[in-house]
Amino acid sequence: MKNGILFLLLTVLCGQLLLAQNGPAPVGDPKLRYTFSQFGDETWLFIKQPTTWKARDWLTLGAIGAGTYALMETADQPARDWALSDQRYAKSVPMEIGRMWGDLYMPFVLFGGYAIHSLLTDDMGSRKIAYEIGQASIYAGIITYLLKWSIGRSRPYVNEGPHAFHSFTSPLGALSKSDYQSLPGGHNVAAFVFSTVLSRNASALWLKILAYVPAALTFVSRVYQDKHWVSDDFAGAAMGYVIATWVVDQHEAEPSPIGVTSLYPLSITVTF
Repeated sequence: MKNGILFLLLTVLCGQLLLAQNGPAPVGDPKLRYTFSQFGDETWLFIKQPTTWKARDWLTLGAIGAGTYALMETADQPARDWALSDQRYAKSVPMEIGRMWGDLYMPFVLFGGYAIHSLLTDDMGSRKIAYEIGQASIYAGIITYLLKWSIGRSRPYVNEGPHAFHSFTSPLGALSKSDYQSLPGGHNVAAFVFSTVLSRNASALWLKILAYVPAALTFVSRVYQDKHWVSDDFAGAAMGYVIATWVVDQHEAEPSPIGVTSLYPLSITVTF
């Protein structure tokens, strides 16, 4: 209970700091109003985007897959052995903050907080943040569920090892039974969605960095509390970051400064 109260206080404090740094001016493209019709249009763009992927998108997907597999083969079991060797801090404040940052209720807390602030102050900056948290959370939640159900990886505490899979179990059973929903790490998907949206909307560098602190705690806590393998967390964190980045990019007036224009020969462009 004390950990929960402390976490909520930290969330409110960080939110107020972010809003203070953004100031009263609208954030992102001033032509956007963050409406239901806009959500529908952008959702269709999100669904069909694989048909328009460029080299950098395929490169990103390949890197996430390769990184997940590499960690599965090299780090998953050693990391679990290390975590189980000393469980004194499993319920410590940092570990519980990390767990709560990715819990199911957190998108409602963050969305509700920024949405209420926007209604009370007519601030487009907080409205943008609320909209992006809600939008990215919906996309991430659907994709995460489909992947968990289709992959069916055993969680560490089931003690079947890092290479046990029970793919395509009953969809209804997957909603109630989480023993075979390890990959990707859902808490990390959510945590990196929240942190990426908040970081992208912050103006000060120290706030951009601070926004990722709770997500980093989520990454560590899910392994330390024996809920996920390291590779689960990596895949989830990468997914959350990529989805949130795509969502925020739709609302920014300026394009991303870094791009990959071809795979062979590799060409990377940086715009200043």
